[in-house]
Amino acid sequence: MSAAQSHFQTTTPNGGIWHSLNRLLIVLILTGIAGVAVVRFNPELTKRRAQQAILDQLKVEVEAARQEFQRNTREEKMLAHDPEYLGVIARDRLDLMREGEMIYRLEAPRADKVKMRLIK
Repeated sequence: MSAAQSHFQTTTPNGGIWHSLNRLLIVLILTGIAGVAVVRFNPELTKRRAQQAILDQLKVEVEAARQEFQRNTREEKMLAHDPEYLGVIARDRLDLMREGEMIYRLEAPRADKVKMRLIK
C-alpha cells in the first residue's frame, strides 16, 4: 500500500468538520437568498391580490349592468309591440283602473334611515 493510498484511507468518509460547516454555510446562503426573494416579491403579490379583488368586483358590476340592460330591452320591446302591456303601465302610473279590474301593488319595504347606522 502506498503512502497516498494510506492517506485517503485514514481520512473520515464525510470530510470532517469543515465539510459539515461548508454544507451549513451553503444552506444558510440559500435560505438568505430565498428570504430576500420573498421580501422582494411580497409587495407585488399583495398588489396582485388587491387588483384581483377589484377585478372580481368589476365583473359583478358588469353582470348586474348586463342584466339591467336585458330587462330594459325586454321592457322596451313590450312597450313598442304590446298594447295591453302599454295600457297596464299607463294605468299604473296614472293611478287609474278599468271597471272590474283589481289592482294589487307589491312594493319593497323602504329602509328606515333612523335605524341605519354607519359601520366603521
